[in-house]
Amino acid sequence: MTFKEKIYSHYTQMVQDRIDVFKDMISNLTEDSKNDAKGSAGDKHETALSMMHIEQEKLTTKLKEAIEQKTILDKIDPLKTTENIVLGSLVKANGIYLYVSVALPKITIDGINVIALSPQSPLGNHLMGNKAGFQFEINKTHYTIESVE
Repeated sequence: MTFKEKIYSHYTQMVQDRIDVFKDMISNLTEDSKNDAKGSAGDKHETALSMMHIEQEKLTTKLKEAIEQKTILDKIDPLKTTENIVLGSLVKANGIYLYVSVALPKITIDGINVIALSPQSPLGNHLMGNKAGFQFEINKTHYTIESVE
């Protein structure tokens, strides 16, 4: 498995795990609210149900975001390499590995730090469509694209 495939696999698993956790939490809240509704009455009961409903809405929003991230990752072919930076490119710039996909936490693969960033982010936007050797500046930081996979 190539370095790029390991990165893709790790991020895909990370997002799938988040989806599973959110689904479980929503399911547990739904079950709790059903059980709570059977034997309670009064203001405290209504407040508790309302709080559960608000929490469920928050989790549903997070679940939708994770599903959107998974949808974008599913469009990426980790075996594809291009000269120009596109969605799914692994870019080395200023000694930093950047994975152009979706905004996700930094990971370490084979002892190397990798940052996943969205093509819509300021840095991702400057990278898109460019090649190795391209130079640009963001927030007074000068970047040089060293390689593109």
